[in-house]
Amino acid sequence: MKILLLHQYFLEEEDPGGSRWNEITKTWTEEGHEVTVIAGMVHYNGFTKREEYKKKYFVKKKQGAITVHRTHVSESYNSGFIGRLWGYFSFMFSSLWAGLFKVKGKFDVVVVTSPPLFVGGAGYLISRFKRIPMIFEVRDLWPESAIDMGILSNKLIIKMAYWFESFMYKKATLISVLTPAFYNSLIKLKKVKKEKLAVVPNASNFALSDGLLHDFDREQFRRDNDLDEYFVIIYVGAHGVANHLKQVLDAGKILEDTNVLFLLIGEGMEKAKLKQKALQMNVFNVRFLDSVSKKEVLKYIIASDMGASILKKIDTFKTVYSNKTFDYFSCKKPVLMAIDGVSRVLIEEARAGEYVEPENADEYSRVIRSYMADPERLLREGENGYQYAKINFDREIIAKKYLNIIRESIQ
Repeated sequence: MKILLLHQYFLEEEDPGGSRWNEITKTWTEEGHEVTVIAGMVHYNGFTKREEYKKKYFVKKKQGAITVHRTHVSESYNSGFIGRLWGYFSFMFSSLWAGLFKVKGKFDVVVVTSPPLFVGGAGYLISRFKRIPMIFEVRDLWPESAIDMGILSNKLIIKMAYWFESFMYKKATLISVLTPAFYNSLIKLKKVKKEKLAVVPNASNFALSDGLLHDFDREQFRRDNDLDEYFVIIYVGAHGVANHLKQVLDAGKILEDTNVLFLLIGEGMEKAKLKQKALQMNVFNVRFLDSVSKKEVLKYIIASDMGASILKKIDTFKTVYSNKTFDYFSCKKPVLMAIDGVSRVLIEEARAGEYVEPENADEYSRVIRSYMADPERLLREGENGYQYAKINFDREIIAKKYLNIIRESIQ
């Protein structure tokens, strides 16, 4: 098949961050399919364009076997809600232009992944002009998540967002979702026919983690990075409003009588505020690191004792799987799960961690202290998560299943 993917946040080869689609498309090309990507010029945790994109609106490049068309995104993206909204719309317009006039050749299908929801508008028009079916992927229930976080409050904008969401669901040939909760929500609340839905979850990249687990010198890495004296709990990912990482500072304060170290790796619009808040609170057992490559991230995870998956305490997030959870599984680390709902069910079914009520520092303290007192539990639950993910969430296997789902839906 010849596949066109619209993904605003498709990563550069060396970019840090969630690499779901980079890994999926790599598998697809290895299976002999041709993949072209239309992507943005600003990283989802970034503030400016890379130097190679300055004063440019369209750049065509190769990433391995994949052709990527980078298109303009406003650099106001991380300047607040209005700036982010304009970042979404600027990509919608630039990706549409690229899809209609820059990307040459015929395609069998266009795959659109959201959020942002508005990229669906570009995907729909491209599918109409090129006369090909559209697959619409839902990675987050939007606009519900924006409403629950208080980011979206204007009634007119909310009404328009719901209308647009419904329109996209009607026009898509297939809707793929990341969790069973999304699947159920679209059937019960959005009235989408189940025949139009498929669950394609996040997954673990064992091709990368297995090599590190076999050859990586964990103890030397801990010594080199001043981690060897600590019980390290790692968090990898965005430092944004949705993550509400202030709860880590609160937990760190309560645990300052222990050797616990929270290691937070990533970027986001809240990071500077969090670092300032840590100084104000005199919290010295929380360490902030800049984003690193996926391989380096996995090294830090292997060198840690536990992995933390954290989101703000709102009902919408009960429907999501945290992508970082699968990285923890692949590195044999038990999960401190501060997300209720399907993510909590996931680690309980895997017997690979423990749920902690989000934003409850006392519960963080209780659960973490119980793990510190039981080293065998850390090893046992880490192994449980690894084996569970091997069976149910292997990225390569899921990517191939995704191909089959798409092929069947467009026949």
